Amino acid sequence: MSPDRQARVDARVTAMPLSALRKSRQLTQHGLSQTMEISQGDVSKLEQRTDCYVSTLRNYVRAVGGELEMIARFPDGRAVRISQFEEPE
Repeated sequence: MSPDRQARVDARVTAMPLSALRKSRQLTQHGLSQTMEISQGDVSKLEQRTDCYVSTLRNYVRAVGGELEMIARFPDGRAVRISQFEEPE
């Protein structure tokens, strides 16, 4: 990816913790727990963790209406989408 294109992509990306992502989608922990079929307490724990399974994070992002992509960025400006953790189509 060219440095110019990378700059445009970076300008569109916002960093936020999971709880802020949920709130930005106007969802409560209770509502999200029903969508994910887990307890509200488990949603709270997930939002406080600093480490989790990729599948758990994927399910969370889907429940708030998104799709998870994993991108590795390198000092030379190259970005690579990691496909290892994607579900087969």
